[in-house]
Amino acid sequence: MNRRTALRWTGYVAVAIAFAIACAFLSNWQFTRNAERERQLGLIAANYDAAPVALRELIPAGGGFDPADQWHPVTLVGEYLTDDTLLARNRAHGGTSAFEVLVPFRTVDGDVFLVDRGWVPPGDDQPEPDAIPAAPTGQVTVVARLKPGEPLPNSGRSAPEGQVPTINLPLIAQATGQDSMVTSAYGLMVSEDPAPAAAPNPLESPSDDPGPHLSYAIQWILFAVMGFVFIWYMIRTEIRHRREDAQDAAAADAAAPASPGIAVADADAAAVPAASPRPRRRREDRKRDRDMVDEDALLDELTPR
Repeated sequence: MNRRTALRWTGYVAVAIAFAIACAFLSNWQFTRNAERERQLGLIAANYDAAPVALRELIPAGGGFDPADQWHPVTLVGEYLTDDTLLARNRAHGGTSAFEVLVPFRTVDGDVFLVDRGWVPPGDDQPEPDAIPAAPTGQVTVVARLKPGEPLPNSGRSAPEGQVPTINLPLIAQATGQDSMVTSAYGLMVSEDPAPAAAPNPLESPSDDPGPHLSYAIQWILFAVMGFVFIWYMIRTEIRHRREDAQDAAAADAAAPASPGIAVADADAAAVPAASPRPRRRREDRKRDRDMVDEDALLDELTPR
């Protein structure tokens, strides 16, 4: 193996190692996402159908929201602040870019808690909803499931007046002027008592699909292994071709004559027999006998009878 071949094979192995490192990074990322999805499914299984408790049992006054309480139902008693109703835009519901109806709720304990009452579709002839079902007035008992607020959009997109680009609780508290609003979590409405005559479309239940993250993680590991197998196959194929080329060259050298000119001359010489001196002497003797016969005939004619 020459130096050039060694460098090429070293390059192949380096590429395989770099590819394996990238695959390991992506596989670990998918394992992390799978673990997070399993945590979310565990919260849904443990909290979604739990018995409702008072809001302050899970979020004390001035306290924060424990992520382990996500999806747990809470009971709110108080009244809606309907004048501060907002719409969260570009929400995927019903196959459209729908709106979710957000209404602050003041409890009898003095807490202001944001309730997501459901979604409404865009209008028939306009992007905004044709109608927004009003929240019930007076004292209402609401059951809602806890959910953490959303971050501000990275794109910096804004929304028209009366709408918000995302359910970011500090942004909504500022937009409504409700400084005492709980900003660590909000509620997805389950029920209202008394129930209004018309209400927004109910929000969908969370999916229990674990997602493809685990299978993707395993696939990235297999891709890393396949990278090394592919490099091994390339090197093995090159070695086999080199061996076959060397065998063909050796066979050609063994079949070729050492000196073609000499061989042809020797073959011609072998094909032509060596001249014999004896036939030449016989031809000379026969010529001499004919001369003698001619001389005898001439003497016979000259001799008188």
